[in-house]
Amino acid sequence: MEILESVRVCITKAVDKATADGFNVDKGLKAIGITNQRETTLVWSKSTGAPLHNAIVWMDARTASVCRRLEKELSGGRTHFVESCGLPISTYFSALKLLWLMENVDAVKEAIKKKDALFGTIDTWLIWNLTGGVKGGLHVTDVSNASRTMLMNLKTLNWDESTLKELEIPPEILPKIISNSEPIGNVTTGWPIAGIPIAGCLGDQHAAMLGQACRKGEAKSTYGTGAFILLNTGEEVVQSKHGLLSTIAFKLGPNAPANYALEGSVAIAGAAVQWIRDSLSLISNANEIEDMALGVESNGGVYFVPAFNGLFAPWWREDARGVLIGITRYTGKGHIARAVLESICFQVKDVIDSMCKDSEFSDSKKEEFLLRVDGGATVNNLMMQTQADLLATPVIRPSDIETTALGAAYAAGLAVGVWKEEYFFDSKERLKNANIFRPQMTEEMRKKKADSWLKAVNKSFDLADLSL
Repeated sequence: MEILESVRVCITKAVDKATADGFNVDKGLKAIGITNQRETTLVWSKSTGAPLHNAIVWMDARTASVCRRLEKELSGGRTHFVESCGLPISTYFSALKLLWLMENVDAVKEAIKKKDALFGTIDTWLIWNLTGGVKGGLHVTDVSNASRTMLMNLKTLNWDESTLKELEIPPEILPKIISNSEPIGNVTTGWPIAGIPIAGCLGDQHAAMLGQACRKGEAKSTYGTGAFILLNTGEEVVQSKHGLLSTIAFKLGPNAPANYALEGSVAIAGAAVQWIRDSLSLISNANEIEDMALGVESNGGVYFVPAFNGLFAPWWREDARGVLIGITRYTGKGHIARAVLESICFQVKDVIDSMCKDSEFSDSKKEEFLLRVDGGATVNNLMMQTQADLLATPVIRPSDIETTALGAAYAAGLAVGVWKEEYFFDSKERLKNANIFRPQMTEEMRKKKADSWLKAVNKSFDLADLSL
């Protein structure tokens, strides 16, 4: 309910701001697009519209015991469903969160029995409410959000019947799957902008991919709470052999072909900066970390692995915990600040190294590779330079780093004819005002740092049962 209220406030404020900036919103607004954090799971009552439990957020690890149980019970273990959905069994994905709700929350059990339960990720919850709620709200999700539940077949783009049977999830609680760009339904009365069509819907990382105009062979990294790196693999599903996920990139219309992607998700990126601000009080503002890190010339041999509740791609180690190694009497807060920033870049590098192996990039292809970046943390120039140095490839930051919102707008505008696909895939135009960070580190130094990082990562394993 809090999320719904925040969306209501956000729409009102956005309309006020646009009006104050001289736009005629009543006349000019053609459609809206929605983008959301993926995987976050909720179940609500069809008849009352009330949520039956708090939403379980993507990062929430309460489903670890459900994961362990399934890994033991299912013949394929952790990778049992990879063939159909591209994802390993992990606390990360919606199906496990839904199972937890079905097993632990009486109200959910009851509602399913009475056929009064609806399941959805945040996009589904918003669209259902925005289009009428209990008075005929539309129960839909888009292919990108559905691809993160573990329940959608990547090839057919429908719910996978055998997965639903094995997990005993009733199909009638699931939303209908639609494309990322099509008129879905109009905003109902009682909301700001009533009557305007909702015409685009994408999970945040897919929206950023569209906002960055990533065609086949192009990759982007979004730095937020976590970091999410996606490489467009075109119209074929590439199964990773190096710890990445196969997922949808986007499908721009009901009859358009789907583009697929390889994705590596890093659980803790900007959240590590929040940790040194809020828990350690080393800084009072996230922006201060850059100056603190620039106060020293190097990390002083200090490496930090922010495995606060395990490591995601490409390691998939739920038993990992955070480690800070290489500390001496000489270590100061500048070294720790630098180690925190470097940890974000190293994690992204691990994912991109895996992508290059999975995509079988030749050395010459690797040399042409460049990484498009976006998200709040990219304002940190030191971090962007470090990223380019560790990758040995250019890093491109667009003039507008809010590419997630831009992608949702592109999808909505495409569906109602505001523009054509060529308009936002014109890369030359968008590179004009971008900042480009080029690698400056020697190959020898890069290799030494990468080896030290690997040592630190290995030290973080098997620490989940340390005594209090």
